[in-house]
Amino acid sequence: MLGLKLATDPRWVDIAGMSIEEILTDHAWCEQKAATNGITVISKFSEFENMVDKVAPVIAEEWGHFRKVLKELKKRKLKLGAQRKDEYVNELFKLEKKGGSRAQALVEKLLICAMIEARSCERFRLLSLHIQDDLLKEFYHEFMVSEAGHYTLFIKLAKEILPDEYVEKRWQHYLEGEAEIMKKFEYRKGRIH
Repeated sequence: MLGLKLATDPRWVDIAGMSIEEILTDHAWCEQKAATNGITVISKFSEFENMVDKVAPVIAEEWGHFRKVLKELKKRKLKLGAQRKDEYVNELFKLEKKGGSRAQALVEKLLICAMIEARSCERFRLLSLHIQDDLLKEFYHEFMVSEAGHYTLFIKLAKEILPDEYVEKRWQHYLEGEAEIMKKFEYRKGRIH
C-alpha cells in the first residue's frame, strides 16, 4: 500500500529497541514536528480552504500523539531527551521542486508530509510486530494505523489540488529519492527515521 522503494530491514527493530528512552524521545519529537509542519502548511497556504479544513484535525491528532508519547515516557520513569536535528526530513526537503505555482508548491509540501507519514507507518508497523516489549507492540500498532490515515489523506489532498498524473509523477520522484536517503540512514540507533 505504501509503495516505498526500500523496505526497512526488520533488524532495525533490534537497534531501535536497544534504548526505549531514545526511541520514545525521538518519536515524541517527530510528533511535535509533524504538528508544527502542519501549522506551517496551513499558514503558508491558507487560501486552499479544503486543505485547511482537512489538515487542522491532523495537527490536533499529531499534538495528541506527542502528549501520548510523553505520557508513555513518564509511565516508564524515563525523560524526554533533547530534540535532535532530523537529517532524514532535511534530506527530503532537498527533493522539493522549487518555483512554479502556489498549487505546485503546496503539492510539494503535501507529498513531503505523505512521505514522512508513510515511512513512520512502516517503522511503527515493524515495532508493533517485532519489538520485545509487548506493551509497546500495542502502542505502536495504534500509531501505525494513524500514520497510514495521514499518508492517505496527504496524497488525496494533493490530487484534489493538481491532476493525478502530475501528483503521481512527483510522488515517484519522492519515492525514488527517499529510497536513496534511506540507504544512508537505515540503521540509526534511537531514531524513528
